[in-house]
Amino acid sequence: MALKATIYKATLQIADMDRHVYGEHGLTIARHPSETDERMMMRLLAFALNVPASDAHGTLDFAKDLWDTDEPALWQKDLTDAIVQWIDVGQPDDKRMMRASPRAVSVKVYSYTASTPIWWGGVATKITRAENLSVWQVPPDQSQALAALAQRTMQLQISVQDGHIWITAGEQTIEIVPQRLAGHD
Repeated sequence: MALKATIYKATLQIADMDRHVYGEHGLTIARHPSETDERMMMRLLAFALNVPASDAHGTLDFAKDLWDTDEPALWQKDLTDAIVQWIDVGQPDDKRMMRASPRAVSVKVYSYTASTPIWWGGVATKITRAENLSVWQVPPDQSQALAALAQRTMQLQISVQDGHIWITAGEQTIEIVPQRLAGHD
């Protein structure tokens, strides 16, 4: 018998001063049986950092990347079903990133493990033609602190200013400072 996804609920209160995006988002996350708390929380972080200010050009949604290899972790499709944002978390191979590039207006990757420098060293020169690709590294100690906030039901306050992200859950606050490896906004 196949294992089923575990359902998590999160309410994100976002105040992103860098992008002037403010709002509350109630999310339901289906966590794949092979997914770790750290990866799931990185998907939540990627959502918070990329959610559009309005739904005029489509909504940002969790996709089925662990179930369907032709989908990212998150994507935003406009009303014509064209992909506005393709967002992966982890360490996708260069072929995946290059396949995503012509399909979307913007492609972003958020890597978060200690092996990121090794992975990046192997793919950096192979993706230079993808002008719409941005790659970010979240330091492993910060992504692990984020993973420690994982609960089946979460209330998270996320503040972003000058590239620094503060995430508060109850009495606990962590700071995340992603480092840009490639690309631009």
